Amino acid sequence: MHGTIPVLHALTNDLVLADPGFVTAATAVMHACRARVAIHLRASETSAYRMLDLALELRVVSEQTGSWVLVNDRVDIAMIAGVTGAQLTSRSLSIADARRIAPSMVIGASVHATADAWITAQSGATFLVAGPSGDESAAHVDPMQFVSDVVEAADGCPVIAVGGMTPERVHEVVRAGAVGMAAVRGIWRDDAVTATRRYLAAYDEGFRR
Repeated sequence: MHGTIPVLHALTNDLVLADPGFVTAATAVMHACRARVAIHLRASETSAYRMLDLALELRVVSEQTGSWVLVNDRVDIAMIAGVTGAQLTSRSLSIADARRIAPSMVIGASVHATADAWITAQSGATFLVAGPSGDESAAHVDPMQFVSDVVEAADGCPVIAVGGMTPERVHEVVRAGAVGMAAVRGIWRDDAVTATRRYLAAYDEGFRR
């Protein structure tokens, strides 16, 4: 149903989604990067109504550009809006439950422990988003080594690296075996189109090194 996993996953948060210019910026990014970008509607306090409204608006752009639109934690909103899929976290439905109600939908899953990678991949995830947890126990973990370990444990399931992703570090993502990267501040802080192009150029350069 869906092709290659997008290289760049543009994550959002409540602050990003509250910006009146968000849809305009996201639309510009999707037209500039097309199938190489996925927009994640991710927030903890934004209302379900607002999330649905945003998903419906961006679905139209997704159909025009081939970009992905994913709703974090809310498979129901993703299904109602008819967007590409959902990104699941520890607060969400399990992969197995999501697959039962949306068998053909793109479903990503967040992984914060290497031990979880294989079972999450085998449960039916389309791709994994891998980054160490933000608690103290992960303070000593090398993020790129963690991603590399998840890639190995995932047994062929595509992996997206998250956590401190800057264009300067993208070559490490390539070396770790991930198919792409995810970022929030590095994309939405200034001019989003320029930022996304910088990430993608760095990713392509990583293959030429």
